[in-house]
Amino acid sequence: MNISVELTFSPLQDDFELHIINFIKKLRASGLTILENPLSTQVFGEYHKVMEVLQSEIEIAFKLMDKGLLYMKLVKSDRSDYEPHF
Repeated sequence: MNISVELTFSPLQDDFELHIINFIKKLRASGLTILENPLSTQVFGEYHKVMEVLQSEIEIAFKLMDKGLLYMKLVKSDRSDYEPHF
């Protein structure tokens, strides 16, 4: 089963950019399909692989920061090829 996940990672501290950059670089190195925009990062792939990567990388990211938020949306389908029809 393929899924699509949208992540918005918001470390609540002065050096927030470094934490976001490191998190995205780890996701890029995972072999999953990653799309980025200024507001969020999308991850696409097989459910178990995506969740395995996210579980590990979210834990690492949280351990490296004092306080932060991570918003996550999950969709049951691979939406990586979505294009508007209007």
